[in-house]
Amino acid sequence: MFTIICITILAYMIMGKDIKRLLARVKNVDWRDKINRIYIKLQPYALKAGRVAARPLLQFYYVMKDEKTSTLDRVLIYAAIIYTISPVSLIPSAVFKFIGILDEGAAVLYVYKKIKGKITPEINAQVDETLDQWFGTRYEMVRE
Repeated sequence: MFTIICITILAYMIMGKDIKRLLARVKNVDWRDKINRIYIKLQPYALKAGRVAARPLLQFYYVMKDEKTSTLDRVLIYAAIIYTISPVSLIPSAVFKFIGILDEGAAVLYVYKKIKGKITPEINAQVDETLDQWFGTRYEMVRE
C-alpha cells in the first residue's frame, strides 16, 4: 500500500493535484528500511540498464538517504525509483516500444528537476564509487 500511495503522490504532483491527505499517510514511515530495500532492488536493475541509466537513480538514492531530505522529496524519489525499476507500467514498453518508456522518463525528469539542487559533489562522489563497484572502473588505458 505504501508504494501505491507514493506513486499516486508523484502522479498527483505531476498533474498539479492536492496531495496533503496522501502525504499525511506517509509522514511517520521508517525510511531506513525503505532506503535499504530500494538499494537491494536497484543494483540488479542497474546492471541490466547500464551505467548511464543507473546514474540518476543512484543520485536519487543518495539524496533520499540524506537526513536533511524532506518527507515529500523522499516520497517522490522512492516513487520514481520504484516506478522505473518495476516491470509494471502505465504504458507498457513491451507493447508500445519507445512510447512505453516515456512515463518512466517523465517521472525521473520531474523528480530530478525537484531535487537537483540537493545533489552535492559528495553525493556524486558516492554515485561514482558505487557505479565503479558495480561496473568496474570507468576508464581503461589502451596500449598499442
